[in-house]
Amino acid sequence: MSTDYQRAREELGRRLRELRIDSPGGRLTGTELAARLAWPQSKVSKLENGRQTPTDDDLRAWAEAVERPAVFPELRARLRGFESHIRSWRRQLAAGHAPVQETWNTLVGESRILHVWDNSVVNGMLQTADYARNLFERSAEFRRSARDVEEAVGSRMKRQEWLYRPGKRLNLLMHESVLWARVCPPEVLAAQLDRLQGVVGMETVRLGIVPLDAGLRLSRPNGFWILEERLVTVEDLHAELWLEDAETIALYRRAWDTVAESAVFGSDAQGVIARVRRGLDR
Repeated sequence: MSTDYQRAREELGRRLRELRIDSPGGRLTGTELAARLAWPQSKVSKLENGRQTPTDDDLRAWAEAVERPAVFPELRARLRGFESHIRSWRRQLAAGHAPVQETWNTLVGESRILHVWDNSVVNGMLQTADYARNLFERSAEFRRSARDVEEAVGSRMKRQEWLYRPGKRLNLLMHESVLWARVCPPEVLAAQLDRLQGVVGMETVRLGIVPLDAGLRLSRPNGFWILEERLVTVEDLHAELWLEDAETIALYRRAWDTVAESAVFGSDAQGVIARVRRGLDR
């Protein structure tokens, strides 16, 4: 899967290779540069081929090792340029929702551990087909995008196969207001709540619910995903942010852990879901 930020990382790699080859002290091989930096040669190769994201310290060390310390600000600016990438919904949904879902299937499929926070709708990894269908229909209408609802639903349901694979772990937090949100007919929401009741206790799922009356140490952030500590995605109305610098990923992981302190799990989470489910029958 090729993304804009991956292409930008490859461009940075090409710039690093250029600096190595054109070193004022004479052309350096990758092995020679690795020796100067006391790095494994594989790290030099990965950075030059866009298969690893450098840190600021990596870039500073590289600039000094190739005897071009003055280029460090340029390299750092290039890094900052792709650490945060905005993927507009208008562009992403030009061909409908299904291609976006397929991209997500790839991202999730490559991940072993997910940490997710949702405060608007039930997370897609646990949605029923009918619940997902209602969301896609409303989104296509609002965004005036191509209507490929059934294909999008099928793709999202396919992604849920991940939950039944050994070694996977979905750490999901949702605010209780998500359970009450009438984004679909009552009978569809009731079935969705039943689905949530059933996943509590699954080996691959740790579901936490933040009750309406819970004390909060952090005001409710927008929904976000942390994928394998390598990528964070944050959803907003106009776009999706893809963030991959280590400092930002650590910030979102800290946010997840902080929100989790207000959540209930296991039988307590089931109790919250059951209370909402009873409310639908009144």
